[in-house]
Amino acid sequence: MSRVLLAVLLLGTVATAIAVVYERYRHRQLFVELTRAERERDELNIEFGRLQLEQATWAQANRIDQVARERLGMKFPEAEDIVVVRP
Repeated sequence: MSRVLLAVLLLGTVATAIAVVYERYRHRQLFVELTRAERERDELNIEFGRLQLEQATWAQANRIDQVARERLGMKFPEAEDIVVVRP
């Protein structure tokens, strides 16, 4: 009876030790994954800030005017080209 009890206790101890080692390993994996996700979050927040700044720059009227003239070759119409239509 005592040998059986000793064998059960030994198996229980070994199983518990294996479970502790596995849980520590899994904890480390999750910690690394969390650190990676936090780093990615920080990078995305920085990129989001840059995009907000760029959007604010693009929304300015003088910037739109500059792009229209330089890249698209657009210009304001001459006074004689403007026709006012009254109802």
